[in-house]
Amino acid sequence: MKKSIATVMLGLAAAMAVTSVAHAQETGRGSGEVRRIQPEQGKIAIKQDAISDLKLPAMTLSYKIDAALLKDIKPGDSVSFTAERVGKDYVIKEISN
Repeated sequence: MKKSIATVMLGLAAAMAVTSVAHAQETGRGSGEVRRIQPEQGKIAIKQDAISDLKLPAMTLSYKIDAALLKDIKPGDSVSFTAERVGKDYVIKEISN
């Protein structure tokens, strides 16, 4: 009986670990130049350097972003940012110029 309970507990712990990994989001720090801002659509395009943590090469990429983060940002600015992959999208969580 004790072995059965231990086996069940071990199985539950493994299932919880797999679920946590499945929901983990990739995050990375990047830098680049702002090319375009679309606050009404919650988007920003950045010509970025490579971001190895997100497996992104250097390129211009359109990110989703909360419009409130754009108040001091304009096209042409050099920026540093933290982004994460959420499903198929890349979302900026922090940005500064």
